[in-house]
Amino acid sequence: MACCPESHDIVATLRRAVLRRTRTVADLPDLPEAQIEVLRVLSAVGSATPREVADRLRMAPSTISNLLRTMTAAGLVSRTASETDLRVVHLAPSPTARDLLDRYDQASAHTLLTAIESLPPARRKALWSALPALTDLLTELERTP
Repeated sequence: MACCPESHDIVATLRRAVLRRTRTVADLPDLPEAQIEVLRVLSAVGSATPREVADRLRMAPSTISNLLRTMTAAGLVSRTASETDLRVVHLAPSPTARDLLDRYDQASAHTLLTAIESLPPARRKALWSALPALTDLLTELERTP
């Protein structure tokens, strides 16, 4: 089954639109999406090395290093040397970062719900019905190749 040409763009465009609207509605800082992804990983695991973050996000270590440098300077990430190997650094989200992430999550949930509720009933039903399939698709895409 062939995909329509627009299908590959809709997910990325939708994600950016939700983030943009969330920032505006909740008056949140303009954190880049990549930084939000790093904070999500760190919040989920509590503490991780830069390599673990890069692996989990499937990003180049140099990209993660650049993100972490900026995020550390902004007070969003704390770095702690490993007790067993001083060459290894463990990262954790700061309390400020956790608060921002909570605010983003609450605002984006509200933004999405408000937008969905403004749609005609048949479209709302179609979106709610699609959630299990989208969850399955996410699981499939996150499998390590």
